[in-house]
Amino acid sequence: MPRHCVLPSALTAITRTVTVAGGRFAPGHLGELTAIVPFELVDAVLSETRTVQRRLRDLPSRVGVYFLLVMCLFPEVGYRLVWDKLTAGLSGVPVVCPSAKALRDLRRRLGSAPVRALFDVLAGPLARPTTPGVRFGPYRTVSFDGCSSQRVSDSDRNRAWLGRTSHHGYPTLELMTLVETGTRGLLGAVFGPTAEGETSYAGRLLHLLRPDMLVLWDRGFDGNAFLSAVTSTGAQFLGRLRSNRRTPVLTRLVDGSYLSVIGTVRVRVIDAQITVTCTDGSVFTGSYRLATTLTDARRFPAAVLVDLYHQRWEHESAYYALRHTIMNGRLLRSGDPIGIEQEM
Repeated sequence: MPRHCVLPSALTAITRTVTVAGGRFAPGHLGELTAIVPFELVDAVLSETRTVQRRLRDLPSRVGVYFLLVMCLFPEVGYRLVWDKLTAGLSGVPVVCPSAKALRDLRRRLGSAPVRALFDVLAGPLARPTTPGVRFGPYRTVSFDGCSSQRVSDSDRNRAWLGRTSHHGYPTLELMTLVETGTRGLLGAVFGPTAEGETSYAGRLLHLLRPDMLVLWDRGFDGNAFLSAVTSTGAQFLGRLRSNRRTPVLTRLVDGSYLSVIGTVRVRVIDAQITVTCTDGSVFTGSYRLATTLTDARRFPAAVLVDLYHQRWEHESAYYALRHTIMNGRLLRSGDPIGIEQEM
């Protein structure tokens, strides 16, 4: 009896069926944001954080996520106008007209967990390895910096969480971010009361550092324990030292820098005079003392590192966008900590 051999196919097709809402809840009806934040991603974080609505509502959880995003794009208008902007493209489709209270209830039902999960997925390096201006030799340049000028509504719950800052009377957040300097792309962010301190917040982001990164920072991050924690990640750093930091001179190098030690970390110290000439002709000068783990003076000359340190100011430009373009001096609108977490 002849035997038949069945050969496996060279190609295997895998299909997946995605069930989506119809009518006014269809994915394409949530505006241009679905091109940047796909509805499948929103559904995934809602499922992961167990915040999918238990019954089909006029305002399901997915719509709540996009409402939050649009709310932050238009911080100057109220909930009803935000909703009108979200649904402006739905001509000819019956759309619910929720009250401001219904939209507040939607925010409370959603909470902050899915928004944090969405941020964690979307945050990360934006540049390719070959993108100009994002690398120094083998290293991707990133930076730590804090922002303590983001004011929030002066409510009892916000004051109980953040306290009140005396110089302007409003509760104020401390925001700490790790940024890719070449693109100003956020790699990570944490925030909370200003009393905790910058290095404490930065310590929560050290898990994002990689051995192919060179971290830049301004004064205030040069604590012995923090430097040791950064070097334990395998990343390199180039940061400014505080003026009262005393560093022993162990070996003078050919470019004028010298080898030293801070705590248990072997570093190279560079003293530099910085001169800035503005477009109106005014001139500012200052003394900078930089410390780095790039100890090879021939491969990484001091003058080159001083010039590279200028990239740290890209972080300030990122905060300028937050303070003066996105918020334009406005307060975050939420009156309680969970709402503030959503907005941030």
